[in-house]
Formats: sequence, C-alpha cells, structure tokens
Amino acid sequence: MMEKIKLGIVGFGFMGHCDADMMNTFDEIDLVAVADTNPDQLKDAPEGVETYANIDEMLANADINVVMVSTPNPSHPEMVKKAAAAKKHVICEKPAAMSIAEYDEMVAACKENGVLFTVHQQRRWDKDYRIMKEVYDKNLVGDMYIIKSQLYGVNGNMHDWHIYPEMGGGMLYDWGVHLIDQMLDMVKSEVVSLYADVQNVINENVDDYFKIILKFKNGVTAEIELGTYYLTPKRAWFIGGKKGSAIIDGFGGEGKIVRTAHLLENVPGKITMTAAGPTRSFGPPEPGLLSEEPLPEVNVAHRNYFEHFLKAFNGEEEIIVKPEQVRRVLRLMDAVRESAKTGKSIAFEE
Repeated sequence: MMEKIKLGIVGFGFMGHCDADMMNTFDEIDLVAVADTNPDQLKDAPEGVETYANIDEMLANADINVVMVSTPNPSHPEMVKKAAAAKKHVICEKPAAMSIAEYDEMVAACKENGVLFTVHQQRRWDKDYRIMKEVYDKNLVGDMYIIKSQLYGVNGNMHDWHIYPEMGGGMLYDWGVHLIDQMLDMVKSEVVSLYADVQNVINENVDDYFKIILKFKNGVTAEIELGTYYLTPKRAWFIGGKKGSAIIDGFGGEGKIVRTAHLLENVPGKITMTAAGPTRSFGPPEPGLLSEEPLPEVNVAHRNYFEHFLKAFNGEEEIIVKPEQVRRVLRLMDAVRESAKTGKSIAFEE
C-alpha cells in the first residue's frame, strides 16, 4: 500500500493554484497546507487546508512530508534549501534556478539532507510531444536526420513577471526550458554543437523569439523555434527520416506520417515535365506516389508526472525528472545565450 504524500505548497499564485487543483485528482496525495507572503493569495485556499504567511511558519507547524515550490523564480534556491533542511522532499517549479551555481546548491542541500529533489517538467507528458517521441523511439520513419519543434503565438507582449529579466522573464526561461527538455528527453545522444538566435522583437527587456539548432552525436539535427509575435498561432512538429515524414500541427497531436511509393529515378539527360515545369523534386507528385498513415496513439496527461513522483516517493522507481537532466537543460540555455550574443556556434558535450 502506498504511503500518502502530505503536501505543502509554498507560493499560492497561478501555478500554486494549478498544482492544488491537480492534487484533488489523487487519493494518495493530501494537500495539507499552502503558504504565501501575500495574504490575498490565500483567501481562496481549499476548505480544510491550513494557510501560512511564509514557508518558515509552514515548515514549523504543518504535518507535511513534501514541499512544492511555486514561488517566483529567483526565490527557488532559498525555498528549496529551507525545505530540504526541514527534511522534506521537494518538487520545484521551473525554471529551477537562475544560474547553474544556485542550482548546484539546491541539489547539494537535498542530497545532504537525504530528500528527493525534482523539477516540475510536466510537459514531457504533452500529447503532441509523446506522439513524436513514439515516432522517434520506434523508428517509424526510418533513420532520422531532422526534428523540428515550433511554437508560435499572436499576442506578442509579455505580461506580469514575464517582463522582468531578473525574475526569469522572457520566452527562453518560460517556454524554452520545456521545449529544450523535450528534445533532450527524446534524443538520447550527446549534443555536439549548437547555434542560437535570440531576439527582442517587440519586448524591450526580454526575449520573445528564439531559434536553436542542435547537432547530436548520433547524426540527428534538431531545430527549436519559438516566436510570440508570429501572428499565425501554431504548435508544430516535423520529423524527417529515410522512410517517411511525420507531421503534427496542434497540442492535440493532429497530424500524419507520409511515405512515398518509390524514389525519383536518376535518369541522366532526361527531362521530366510536370505541371510546375521541368522538375521532379518540387513539382506536384504523381497520383498514388504518396500515402498517408495515422500517427501512433498515446494516452498521456500532466498528472502522469505526479504518478511517477508518487512511485519514487514510495521507493518503487527512480525520480523520472532527474536533477542532472535539469542541470543539462540549464547548461544548454547558458550556451544558447552565449551563441546568440557572439553569433557563433558553440561546442557542447564534446
């Protein structure tokens, strides 16, 4: 029988409320307490849940064994180290820290106190991502040469804390941490090099566009692109392989696998006319040349993250979002900034 998690959430803003709602879906997790330095945030705390003015009061008085850190990004190290010192297991919202040095201190504090530490990278269970991971893992389009992950938005302007660099504002910290984590989770290979372009298109102080090109040791090239001011909203994936292409358009995973009945014949000296002119590579395909197949089906949800944490809490499996994986993402984000600043490709994990 599973031991119950007795949870305390520190930081009861937007994400704290989302996390509280998620806990209601688990019989094995009791939300015991929430803490926030802003008393207004605590007014709609769930009935029966204890409220505290700060993490110190919660740790001193609440009967909890796990702390979820949902405070603003710069405060994560302090919150994590306090929870670890109180011998509480820790789940931290992303980005875990604003620097590698701070992150290493957080990991060390949890290790020294013998508590679990993980980061809430719940988008590993996005449906669109898991479908493409299935395509990759099962080699459904043969040897792969390119993977593209794209996210475009229409609003453009940042809001709330997102406009402040010192708060971890901007899209690289906000969404880049997820998109990079997904790509590194999919492609189990060393990153040989990367090139990045990061821009402030209409936001003066924080990035609202980036393109990252990763070259993996196994021969795969990955491209991650995000723009908040594209004015053509899209969440898209493309995987190109020697036996077909896999395409997704939308978080719901709508898409297909496309295959060809045969390759173009290399006939020297012979011109083949098409409706588009004397081209065979880019003209309209002949009838019956291309065939479409459905993408694999997956059954995933963000609550799967907490299902895995429950098992790790009870010693049934290892933490699934491992501290070293989170550190690798943070290191890569530092390299992205360096590449964007210098305009040069950066060697990585050689």
